[in-house]
Amino acid sequence: MDKEAHSGCYLRISGVWKAFGDFIALRDISLDIKEGEFVCFLGPSGCGKTTLLRAIAGLDPQSRGTIVQNGADISRLPPSGRDFGIVFQSYALFPNLTVRRNVAYGLENLGLGRDKIASRVNELLELVGLPDQRDKYPAQLSGGQQQRIALARAIATSPGLLLLDEPLSALDAKVRVRLRHEIKELQRELGVTTVMVTHDQEEALSMADRIVVMNHGVIEQVGAPTEIYRNPASLFVAGFIGEMNQVDATAASGTSLMIGGKTYQCRAHDFAQGESVLAAIRPDDVIPYGSGFVEQSEDGNCIEVLLADMEFLGSFWRCHLESEDFQRADLIADFSVNAVRRLSLEVGQTISVGVPEAGLMAFARESVTVADE
Repeated sequence: MDKEAHSGCYLRISGVWKAFGDFIALRDISLDIKEGEFVCFLGPSGCGKTTLLRAIAGLDPQSRGTIVQNGADISRLPPSGRDFGIVFQSYALFPNLTVRRNVAYGLENLGLGRDKIASRVNELLELVGLPDQRDKYPAQLSGGQQQRIALARAIATSPGLLLLDEPLSALDAKVRVRLRHEIKELQRELGVTTVMVTHDQEEALSMADRIVVMNHGVIEQVGAPTEIYRNPASLFVAGFIGEMNQVDATAASGTSLMIGGKTYQCRAHDFAQGESVLAAIRPDDVIPYGSGFVEQSEDGNCIEVLLADMEFLGSFWRCHLESEDFQRADLIADFSVNAVRRLSLEVGQTISVGVPEAGLMAFARESVTVADE
């Protein structure tokens, strides 16, 4: 236990497998989660993220492997013997109990005195910003309010681990944005180790200290949001987290790619010269230069494109580019409103764009599939 505490590892998952008959839902999952960390399990439907959360909670115990929480092996403990609070997508509030009684439910099971329970309930309702809703029933609350009450109930007993199973997916977009900020602030204030399951990339990127990207029952990559986004470890991660242009290419050297008969400098890779690969670049990495820049520039990563279409998305324009040079590919590029205004960009123009070395990546030409949506 001292060793675990010293390392800062609060939850250790080692060699976890989960089978449902012949179907393998989890394959040799190993992961360390630090004390006080906010970790998101992210992936498409059916990738195993909820199965892993349920194994941690003891609701669907793993077929083999171990789970250690705060130095204690909880692998075979029932849910009632584990130290966690959980919030489900459906809220799971008791419809026949008032808000106050819902929040107090776990405290009553601990056998605390009436005054202590009332004090704790008042404290929690203040914490989630709903002190005036205590005598209402769940059906009288909005979805966002119900989710706050579910969160208050989950943390009422001060658990060491908070589990969130797609807690925001049933809410409308504006409420989701507000609540994800509130949940993150609350988690920081409490310092509780938190694991959240989501299929929403934006949610994971904005809330998590680290993201665990999963697909087909395995972990594809673990890292901070910026690392996952800027340095994807696989083509699946690159395509699942945000948008990613992909074009056929050939490795020219360890730092360059041949695309459509032209050589481009790119991030360092391990592919052999002449090997067929996929080149990838994010839309926000494509740089607009306006008309005629290619002729004036010595940058080999500049190309001419036709601005075929533009979509206004508020803070930026999503532009669809057609290029003869870039493997005849249709590229998506996200240009800021200021850049579009400064360069007077319009549909039908031929413009120059840069595909910078730092944003151009090479991946193996493998079959990339995701779990069923």
